Amino acid sequence: MSKPLILLAAGGTGGHLFPAEALAHVLQRRGYDVDLVTDSRAARYAGHFPARQVHVLPADTVRSRSPVAMAKTLFTLLRGLLSGLALMRRLKPAVVVGFGGYPTLPPVLSATFSGVPSLIHEANGVLGRANRLLAARVSAIATGFPNILANEPDLARKTIFTGNPLRPSVQEAAGLRFDAPEVSSPLRLLVFGGSQGARVMADVVPQAVARLNGDLRARLSVVQQARAEDLERVRKNYQDFHVHAEVAPFFDDLPARMGRAHLVIARSGASTVAELAAIGRPAILVPLPNALDQDQAANARSLEAIGAAQVMAQSTFTPERLAAALSTFGADPRALTNMAQAARSAGTLDAAEHLADVVVHLAGGAPIATYRGH
Repeated sequence: MSKPLILLAAGGTGGHLFPAEALAHVLQRRGYDVDLVTDSRAARYAGHFPARQVHVLPADTVRSRSPVAMAKTLFTLLRGLLSGLALMRRLKPAVVVGFGGYPTLPPVLSATFSGVPSLIHEANGVLGRANRLLAARVSAIATGFPNILANEPDLARKTIFTGNPLRPSVQEAAGLRFDAPEVSSPLRLLVFGGSQGARVMADVVPQAVARLNGDLRARLSVVQQARAEDLERVRKNYQDFHVHAEVAPFFDDLPARMGRAHLVIARSGASTVAELAAIGRPAILVPLPNALDQDQAANARSLEAIGAAQVMAQSTFTPERLAAALSTFGADPRALTNMAQAARSAGTLDAAEHLADVVVHLAGGAPIATYRGH
């Protein structure tokens, strides 16, 4: 007898792929087959995804409101929808789970048109545009933050707060104790800006370090992610300032490095915020500016509100302001310990198990209204 198949739809960025990967591990342990449906961009990063098969559907993102660009995007999504309908007929999945982003529109819509139970997971503190388009049609909605749909009763009735699923590497890093720094001991700084790095980090962080007093600068040990075109500039800056630094375009062991850090400086994507909370590390967060949904700002505020992070808008994220913050932490490392404890209090370590419970409930043919929780 063949195992039930769960089809996970995720694409575009690691922020969508990582929670899908975490769910896939749990579902496989529970005896389900798991396939991944994604777009060509994310397929390149799905080599370690624990899927039986990877299916690539045509997908595109709304990049411009010009009639030509909108028509092109619509045509691509229509092609993806037709391919998705064929995929539903061929695979006959028990449930289709979407993780946000335009690449999930074709497979999840195909599931709703084909009568297949469907679930979307919203990792951010606000509902994203793609999930907003799908929300009324799907069988259930899972969220990474509580009460994000409290003001929309029709959607709230089928919404379950699960938290954001964490990859096994994050679960492992969550077991690392926070090694509180002393005033005279090394201070380990981790800097990254999303899966591809961020130029603002390359522009601001080394210049902030240059403004620190010599004693604090000598204590610093920096691990920084930087884009390929910024690598040599960032490395030379740290060399000129006599700061020990490891700079690379990508770290495939980022959760472990987060676990060894005393302070993280990063964007505030949903996965980053969930991982900071699970591992319990203090952070200075710089939300991506000008996002239509302002999702990263909402994510960052959730940690700031409990004293686990400082939030700096990119417009005010200057070398002078960052240097002042680093100097304060260097002089009073107890503040970092308090922030780490606050972050840990917000961690949801069993989110993947909880989300799997919801998926299994739907796979059994039961409506979400009868789900009684984790």
